[in-house]
Amino acid sequence: MSDVAPKIIEILKKHMKEPRDDIGLETKLEELDIESLDLAMIVFDIEDSFGIEIPYNANEEVEDFKTVGSVVDRVSALVDAEGTPATA
Repeated sequence: MSDVAPKIIEILKKHMKEPRDDIGLETKLEELDIESLDLAMIVFDIEDSFGIEIPYNANEEVEDFKTVGSVVDRVSALVDAEGTPATA
């Protein structure tokens, strides 16, 4: 896993009703029992943690977030584009 992945997983666990220890890159987001209101908080936490802005203007990008790995890939790409250290 990249340096981004463990931080993303910790953020997801923080917002889960019942955090799991078996979350990996292939884990589907729909399996994580995260409420829609918590999803907004997750996005804010990710943005703050990595010093990035996740664009919401493209609905297809949000729909691409099906697995933990897809979130990690997108955040990694945004971090690379911003030149922000991934270990923020």
